[in-house]
Amino acid sequence: MSMEAFYIILTGALVAGSAALLGSFLVLRKMAMLGDAISHAVLPGIVIAFLISGHRESLSLLIGAAASGLLATFLIELLHRKARLQEDASIGISFTWLFAIGVLLISAYTGQVDLDQECVLYGEIAYVPLDQISLGSLGSGPRPTLIAGGLFVLSLSYVIISFKGLKLLSFNEDYAKSLGVRTQLWHFSFMAMVSLVTVLAFEIVGAILIVALLVVPAATAYLLSRSLIPMLVLAVVLGALASFGGYYLAVALNGSIAGGMVSLAGALMLITVLVLRFQKAKANPKALK
Repeated sequence: MSMEAFYIILTGALVAGSAALLGSFLVLRKMAMLGDAISHAVLPGIVIAFLISGHRESLSLLIGAAASGLLATFLIELLHRKARLQEDASIGISFTWLFAIGVLLISAYTGQVDLDQECVLYGEIAYVPLDQISLGSLGSGPRPTLIAGGLFVLSLSYVIISFKGLKLLSFNEDYAKSLGVRTQLWHFSFMAMVSLVTVLAFEIVGAILIVALLVVPAATAYLLSRSLIPMLVLAVVLGALASFGGYYLAVALNGSIAGGMVSLAGALMLITVLVLRFQKAKANPKALK
């Protein structure tokens, strides 16, 4: 394995691990498309950051995107809690409204500027080895890999520290409230964490890959697990397998690496569904009629 391949696979696995840990709770809470919503909701933050800073430097745009992502999570919560809308409806309304504002701002104020959110924010995992950063006496290493490692440590630490609160919130929110658990605090901290990881991962691996990694490994693990901790571990393992196998699938087909990783993650889920269905049919042939 070349060093370029190693860094790409490692970066994908680290991002997949972060996404799987948080995505498992998204799946349990029936909020699986929150990552996709954030990918649209960040547009006004990108435009406003550009209008304030006057340039397309990556850090300022990421800060604007993160702020916009947090605003989206706040609006979703506001519509769900105060307006009593269903969570999926709140997500749909929030991200389409913010995305429309972003489009309006682009057309009104940046018509003469090449401000394409896909080229200034959405990354491509194949370019990971090219973005090197000095590590002093240790030499140099890919900046995206270091960021991905930091995200994984941050996500793992958050899940470990918040495990009890997230578990109660995901399975029985009313029971959690009766125990005196501050459910809104856990909810907002979780939404903020998802927004942070999603936005930072955009620049590293691209929008399609991070949205898929938030949902597919976690959903597959959900089908195979009967308790939360095995589900979290299995989701991380499946995400890493998708990164490893997806890279070599893309190389074999001379295609997109992100596409290969998403395709393999989907294939693993399809195989899981078929195997479970076969086992069910074998155990009870009449159950599927």
